[in-house]
Amino acid sequence: MKQSTMPGHGEEFRDDLRRRSLPPEVVKKLTRLDSGKAAAAVLETFGVIAASVAVALVWWHPVVILLAILVIASRQQALFVLAHDAAHYRMFPSRTVNDAVGRLCGTLVGISMPTYRVIHRLHHNHLYEKQDPDIALHGGYPRGKAYLLKKLLKDLSGLTAWKSYAYFFFGVPAANDELDEMSRPLDDTSPALRDAARRDRWVVAGFHMAAPIAAFAVGYGLEYLVLWILPLVTVLQPILRFRAICEHGAVTDFGSSLTAARTNLGPRWLLWYLFPHNVNYHVEHHLYPSVPHYNLPACHREMRERGLLEGAEVRRFGETVKTVLADRPKLAAA
Repeated sequence: MKQSTMPGHGEEFRDDLRRRSLPPEVVKKLTRLDSGKAAAAVLETFGVIAASVAVALVWWHPVVILLAILVIASRQQALFVLAHDAAHYRMFPSRTVNDAVGRLCGTLVGISMPTYRVIHRLHHNHLYEKQDPDIALHGGYPRGKAYLLKKLLKDLSGLTAWKSYAYFFFGVPAANDELDEMSRPLDDTSPALRDAARRDRWVVAGFHMAAPIAAFAVGYGLEYLVLWILPLVTVLQPILRFRAICEHGAVTDFGSSLTAARTNLGPRWLLWYLFPHNVNYHVEHHLYPSVPHYNLPACHREMRERGLLEGAEVRRFGETVKTVLADRPKLAAA
């Protein structure tokens, strides 16, 4: 019997219905899962990775290797996004298939999808509340161009990768001294999700201990380190931070997902690189986390045509960049 993706108590992601919402029949249509579209997204991501690795192996030249690293890092982020969608139960109708694909995508980039599911629920269900574990990453902006560029360069150096994996692997958010409180995940989940997270961490750890041994055993150890591990701990890290800040940083109203999240619009090549699998439609995703990624553009159109995005954080990417790079507002004199 096919296992449903419908989550139980302590596993659900709540829709944000604090404002006018789409008609139920439209939501029903938008939330319908399509295995073909989900499979196409997975195959496209793996195909680009395979092609990039193949080109680099055939033309092992510094310029080709650098270009391959840049592309591979972007598709590693795409694997993060696919694991994210699986964490939302939004990839395949079968919970078994959905979780297997999500765990595969997560494992390859060093994250535990079931662990991420536990903590990501808090981000959605308590957006910009003190229970939100992501505030330490995107809260407090804008802080000025120098501050953000310094953070991104430190990420690029590989010095902060361990913090990312502590979050995605153990569910431990990064501390931020400039916030009044450090957000910590609450014990707000079902026992089944907690058990699945604990088991999955061992699988992820085992894979990443065995993978380099296997690569060196077959004579491709250096290539594995350069083409997979290097982008994973360097180029990918500033991409993840910058996207998170573009999605939630420098917002001024935390009262609704319309204004506490941001949808970024721009040219297709840019969205493909920085916001894979329609994750740029972030307002829509927070309002309706039950909508799979391939239906988010349609969700955006439906909301826009009904006037439901009036006053929402929907911006062109260039405008977002100016917003998050702006100087920190000065405090008014007492």
